[in-house]
Amino acid sequence: MHEWNADTEDDESGAVMRTVVRQLKMWREAAGMTQPEFAEAIGYGHELVSSVERGRRIPRPEYLDAADQVLDAGGKISAMKEDVAEARYPKKVRDVKQLEAEAVEICSYNNSVIDGLLQTKEYAEAVFNSRRPPFAREELEQQVAARLARQSIIDDSTALPVLSFVQCESTLRRPYGGRMVMRAQLERLLQLSQLRNVDLQIMPLEREANAGVDGPFRVLRLQDGSTTGYNEVQLISRAIAEPKLVQILDIRYGTIRSQALNPQESLAFIKKLLGDP
Repeated sequence: MHEWNADTEDDESGAVMRTVVRQLKMWREAAGMTQPEFAEAIGYGHELVSSVERGRRIPRPEYLDAADQVLDAGGKISAMKEDVAEARYPKKVRDVKQLEAEAVEICSYNNSVIDGLLQTKEYAEAVFNSRRPPFAREELEQQVAARLARQSIIDDSTALPVLSFVQCESTLRRPYGGRMVMRAQLERLLQLSQLRNVDLQIMPLEREANAGVDGPFRVLRLQDGSTTGYNEVQLISRAIAEPKLVQILDIRYGTIRSQALNPQESLAFIKKLLGDP
């Protein structure tokens, strides 16, 4: 089982990990255990324990649970799992996740890939695997885990946030991961489109007009009443708060929705791609 490398240049993540490292080392020393003894007790290698305590590796939840049990910490070490999980994700992913957590409505247009909130694990892996230069294996795992973690906001029990997606037809036809992976992804879209707080629309390639020609973007309406745009292009991702620019994206998204198939037509379109009657 592989741990994830810590990002030493990420101040926010680094501060969390320094606190976790101090706590782990303090509990181990209070128990009178050396690193090799502790490593044997929790079932991990000495080198890994050393790397964790030096802040070079980020421990997985099961590592913290094992440490909590062996050191008789009464849940205090295990309680750090949520903070550690957040620290594992790249900063730009944490920023997006925070924006999504504050949103009451998320509007997304994508003509490149299926939106990250809608992706299956296998589809996400295939998308990240297509990157050049390629991710290292541990970084790939980190990216996929971060993407799937963002999907926790899709909660039908609260019906919030309200989610609106417009996917270009091209994203439904490009078979990342192969035909079986893509079929499972399309089935996932059908499943999510049944949720009360999810509207999914398809922009057909045959449309003569498409206001989303400049590429993917998002509009997020936040709990405080403000609206933020989000743009992700080659090598750069950024939130857009300037009112005039947000207004342009807001108008553009409304136009895109009017040009796309409505949700019922979009559902039928996906079923047709799947070969369902």
